[in-house]
Amino acid sequence: MPTVNQVLEDEQIAHAVNLEKYKVGVVRRIIALLNRSDADLSAALTAALDRLPAESFTVERLEALLAEVRMINMQAYASVAQELQKDLRELAGYETSWQQELFKRALPEPAQVHFPIASVSAEQAYAAALSRPFQGRLLKDWGTEIAADRMVKVRNAIRTGYLEGKTTDQIIRSIRGTRAAGYADGFLERPRKDLAAVVRTAVSHTAATARDEFNKANEDIIKADKWVSTLDSKTSPQCRIRDQLQYTAVTHKPIGHKVPWLQGPGKIHWCCRSTSSAVTKSWKELGMNIDEMTPSQRASMDGQVPADTTYSEWLNRQSDARKIEVLGPARYQLLKDGKLDLEDFYTPTGEWMTLDQMRERDAAAFAKIAA
Repeated sequence: MPTVNQVLEDEQIAHAVNLEKYKVGVVRRIIALLNRSDADLSAALTAALDRLPAESFTVERLEALLAEVRMINMQAYASVAQELQKDLRELAGYETSWQQELFKRALPEPAQVHFPIASVSAEQAYAAALSRPFQGRLLKDWGTEIAADRMVKVRNAIRTGYLEGKTTDQIIRSIRGTRAAGYADGFLERPRKDLAAVVRTAVSHTAATARDEFNKANEDIIKADKWVSTLDSKTSPQCRIRDQLQYTAVTHKPIGHKVPWLQGPGKIHWCCRSTSSAVTKSWKELGMNIDEMTPSQRASMDGQVPADTTYSEWLNRQSDARKIEVLGPARYQLLKDGKLDLEDFYTPTGEWMTLDQMRERDAAAFAKIAA
């Protein structure tokens, strides 16, 4: 029978896998929203450049003519920020409710009688996520930063185009890109990638903050936070060295080592995939009477943490149904047939899911814990 801390870690890893797939869907929708403004941006650029013959080009005249372009750019990012914040608000609420449900399913009933699982509101988790910076800035500031950077790239492309004697059409193509290349060969591609990184990190930041808020509300039963990294060829040095290390709950001071928590898993660098798993106190540390628990309940609440586990080891001990969820049917069959190398576990499947799909999978996982 797995211990409470084993169940918590297994489910946190599975949830982190689902969260990565959720990020893919959010990024696609947010980038699509930004892309819809590109046609208007290109039309405004064309109109502005048509009023600026090469022989009368000056930086001052260019700045004056780009007023409409700047407005379209600002409105595009304002729409993006509004949509992203709506997603993050919903995610913050779901994350706190998921953590609460996980603990209710994993902890023995006698422990919950003495230490009822405290809840955290969606608004509390969302407000905490907005108020805490990631990568040096608050979420609301990142949208403004990328919008301004996109305008800098547009202005620089126009200046370069005039200096090189390009036509208006050539300058517009260099900015937006070509249809044949899916518009991925223009100057606007870099801001898209920057926005995708912000969206991914914002999702991780929100989930991690919601987890922190839940742990803070339940620190009477949680004694530590265990860093859990996705170990593969893409794992950053910062996350690799912290994998499986423990930190005090809430304050995040190192336990038995000197590696600092810094911003924490999901926040320590752009597009971080690491997560954390709470380590509960043992029934003795909670001061519970031995007669209040059955032998199996006492064994499950021994306070011990799982042995160091790589991602592939975790995946190997999961059910066939969960392996299919993680890898997809085709890749699962390759794994089962012995035709899939360990490194291939980490190649993205391209699958993405909505929050409702995450709810369905998590509900099924909770049902199995109860069983």
